[in-house]
Amino acid sequence: MSDLFSDQQTLKQVVAPGITLLKRYASTTELMPLIQQIKTQSPLRHMGTSMGHNMRVSSTNCGNLGGYSDDLGYRYLKNDPLTQQAWPSMPSAFKHLAINAAMEAGILNFNPDSCLINHYPIGISMGSHQDKEERDFSWPIVSVSMGLSAVFQIFGKTRSGVELEILLEDGDVLILAGPARLYYHGVKPVKADLMQPNLTDRYNMTFRQAR
Repeated sequence: MSDLFSDQQTLKQVVAPGITLLKRYASTTELMPLIQQIKTQSPLRHMGTSMGHNMRVSSTNCGNLGGYSDDLGYRYLKNDPLTQQAWPSMPSAFKHLAINAAMEAGILNFNPDSCLINHYPIGISMGSHQDKEERDFSWPIVSVSMGLSAVFQIFGKTRSGVELEILLEDGDVLILAGPARLYYHGVKPVKADLMQPNLTDRYNMTFRQAR
C-alpha cells in the first residue's frame, strides 16, 4: 500500500454487533519501522500479573499513557517503570490509523492516548481477559495485527465458552465497541506459516482512549 490504510483495498466485515473487521487495512512495512524506533526507547519486556507470574507476551507502549501490569495489577502509567522516562510519543501515523479505523466502524471523535504493543513469538498465546481499566467504555478498542496470523477468540460476557473465533492476518484491524467493548477475549497460540518460514512472530498494537 502507499499509505497506512486504504479503504479502496479494504474488505469491511461487521462480524457481530460491535465487532468490525477491516481486512488488509494497515501496512506492516510502514508500521514496523516505527515500532522498532519505539522499542529502542522503551524495550519490550514481560510484564507481571497480580498472581506473581510473568505474561507470555512481551510488551511496550507509546502515547501519553502506557498500559502496565505487575503484582499491583493492571493500570495506566505516564512513565515507563523500566526507563523511568515518559513513554515514547505516539507517532502521528499510528493515531491517524486508529482514528480512521474507528471511523470505518462508525465511531467519530476517537482520540487514542495509549497504544499497547504486544509481541507474540511462535507458540505464544494470550489468555481470556477484559479491557476494563479505561475511564470511559463508550470508546472502542482498535487492534492492529502484523506478521504471523493468529486466531482471536471472543468469549462474550463471561469466560464460560468461546462464542466466536476470528482469523487475524497481517494488516487486519479489529474494532471492538458498543456491546462488545467489555467482552472477554484472547488469542490462541500463534502458529508458524509453512509458506513463509522466515516469518517468526506476530505484533499487535491496541489503541485505547484511556483517560
